[in-house]
Amino acid sequence: MQLYSRSAGRGIPLVLLHAFPLSSAMWLAQREALASECRVITPDLRGFGGSVLGEEDPSVDAMADDVVRLLDDEGIDRAVVGGLSMGGYVTMALCRRHPDRLTGAIFADTKASADTEAARANRERIAAAVLNGGAGVLLEDVLPTLLGTTTKQRRGMVVGRVRGLVQAAPPRAVAWAQRAMAGRPDSFETLRALNVPVLVVVGDEDELSPPSDAEAMAQAVPEAKLTVIEKAGHLSAIEQPEAFNAVVAEFVRSLR
Repeated sequence: MQLYSRSAGRGIPLVLLHAFPLSSAMWLAQREALASECRVITPDLRGFGGSVLGEEDPSVDAMADDVVRLLDDEGIDRAVVGGLSMGGYVTMALCRRHPDRLTGAIFADTKASADTEAARANRERIAAAVLNGGAGVLLEDVLPTLLGTTTKQRRGMVVGRVRGLVQAAPPRAVAWAQRAMAGRPDSFETLRALNVPVLVVVGDEDELSPPSDAEAMAQAVPEAKLTVIEKAGHLSAIEQPEAFNAVVAEFVRSLR
């Protein structure tokens, strides 16, 4: 498995892992703004964007191992790894399986708890619906939850961009990723064991992974900074890129 990735800049490696059901295209503003601070690497997780899905069983562990192979291919021993939403789950799996590859971690609009039975059932419902009928269920059930109220009311171009990214998601990858996320374990013990600096970011209008989840993560990590981004929902990096980039740049500078 070789992940397709886009990169920009030089310096400390910063790997950013995208949300479900998007691709590394979501990180355009981060590649442009953070390239002056660090080497920004934004892979497409398996099945999305330019990366093939492969034949492995659905697992966030497999996705984390993919990222480590990318680091190996790039000749990178240790990196700051950050993820938003699903990318955060993959980052936690990487923290659990490959803690020696981290110089820092960023968890954005994500949560450390495992899915409830109801959440797992909903993921399976969406996976089956996408395989049977295409992207309709994503546009009806998933897209409205990704963006905050302010964005939906005032930022039509952002809504249109996210809608396009959702529509581009391959059905098999969507189903695979939903089942991978449904099977992920609780990660609070992983967070408590971390010995690298951690940044936790959340949009104040995020209803999928609300600020209370971010606060619980920050409290679990020995060295963690929590930042709440105003007027942003679940996709804070897309909805408020300037604020998101500023806090990430500050975090990366603190690691030099």
